[in-house]
Amino acid sequence: MNAPLPAQEPLRSPDEVMRLARMGAMFPTRLSFLRTLMRRLSAEKVVVTRPHWVMDAEGYGHGVYQLDLGGFTYSLVAVSNRLDPEQRTDRVIAEAWDAAFVLYDGVPDQGEIARICASAPLQEAGRFTPRDLVLSRANKSVRLFAHVTSALRDGTPVDAEMVAQIGYLMRTTAVYGNGKFGIADRNVIAERPGLDGPFMAEMLTVWLIRGFTHDLAEHVGGAALERNLKRHIGVGNSTGLGMAPFLVSHPELLNNWMMVRETALARVRALPRVDAGPVLELAARAARHLAQWQVPDAAHQARIERLREEWDSLRGGMAELLDQPKPLDQLVRASRAFGLDCQELVVSLVLEPYGEIIDGLTECMGMAAPVPLQPAMGVAQLRELIDLNFHWALPMDFDCDAGCAQFWYVSEEKLEPRLGARHEEPGAELESPLDIGRQVQALSFDLNDYDGTLAAFLRGFPQHRSAVRRVQRTASHPYAEIRDNLIGEDCRPIDMLRCKLSFFGASKFDPKSDRWTRITLAQGAPLHDELAAADDWWLPVFEP
Repeated sequence: MNAPLPAQEPLRSPDEVMRLARMGAMFPTRLSFLRTLMRRLSAEKVVVTRPHWVMDAEGYGHGVYQLDLGGFTYSLVAVSNRLDPEQRTDRVIAEAWDAAFVLYDGVPDQGEIARICASAPLQEAGRFTPRDLVLSRANKSVRLFAHVTSALRDGTPVDAEMVAQIGYLMRTTAVYGNGKFGIADRNVIAERPGLDGPFMAEMLTVWLIRGFTHDLAEHVGGAALERNLKRHIGVGNSTGLGMAPFLVSHPELLNNWMMVRETALARVRALPRVDAGPVLELAARAARHLAQWQVPDAAHQARIERLREEWDSLRGGMAELLDQPKPLDQLVRASRAFGLDCQELVVSLVLEPYGEIIDGLTECMGMAAPVPLQPAMGVAQLRELIDLNFHWALPMDFDCDAGCAQFWYVSEEKLEPRLGARHEEPGAELESPLDIGRQVQALSFDLNDYDGTLAAFLRGFPQHRSAVRRVQRTASHPYAEIRDNLIGEDCRPIDMLRCKLSFFGASKFDPKSDRWTRITLAQGAPLHDELAAADDWWLPVFEP
């Protein structure tokens, strides 16, 4: 007999959750993909080996890392290149990088290693095979890499403040999966234990890259990094507009991620009593993490400072809240007196100590079969769904300049999503269909004179097929749609980026504009030989 499901409070409404401003305030949780992967590696007692290390004194050459997971063997082939300083850029149009990586399906022989070493540094200009599961590249944080290697050579202390400030020796500028540039399609690994969850192969690649950056610095420096220091050095990442449309073009997946997060929150809010000690300790850790989060952008730094103040204020009354019935529900309710950043940090906090009742939900975060169009549905029923789930779109003015100020398109040069200014730039005729609110509003208008079934309606208005399907999907996938105008002048793509990156497990968001950000991944995560203790690195704090 199956155990009864844990009690839960009502889920937060999609009208509250699926707004860009709130999505842009999300923090990583124990449900994030990197955390889930680390638990899996720990449960399987995975051992990482390094069977090949062919590197000259300056750190140029290649290495291979190997592990067994879920009955399969995977290898990361890492290639370190000499890069002229003027070629170093985080932009996707770059053609050379400090390092390139391939996550390989199996154990590569010398011929395969040679092929990868020749192709990986070329990235999209290279030639790849279905044995190549993930393709990535990275650039050094030149300042920190040079400092760390110099300190190791000289036997002097590594500057802990610099490590805390930067947090990574290299930052990736892309981690490609899912068949891009000829590598393996997702269906090759979709059913494999350990890689069946969303972005698991990419997260495994990132974690192995992190270990490579440690090894490379120690090799060049000729000495070992202190373990606590090394643990705090993660992998940086530069992420831009290319990632933003993913959440719109994968609505079922977005729904599953958000539904799991909201269900987990509802479960912990229903707990009648909790031990306040772990929650208060984690709240103190979060305060220290916020104190170490510094960014150059003045506006975002001011936002961080406001969050620090609000967090301190909330912590002042936290012990009393945690002594009440349904204490975590009380804490979530109390957070509503503060800004969205503080509210979403509370969500992350209250999930952290209760893995026993929420970790299993991560099995529901993958992609199920897409919801098909239902042409037999009545027009009246579709109108009801529009009124229920797209009421936010109906009053929007898409005819004014502000309401349609931007348009999404795919660049011809790099085949990457971009965002244009409709009234200032050419190309709007090539617009990508991310204007969901406008599409549904137009659908609603054309439905006014129709009854009967959608099959008859769509014969006359086939242009509405996509919008009809999106409306129908919300009947079973309430969190599938971002409930904001994605072509309006107020749309900030960075909010979509932060939402997705928080599910990856990113922290230390460092926005460079409203269209791209730097982050840190795997900071505080277990090292390659520390997987026995894999699950206590939420919002890590560097304490040398």
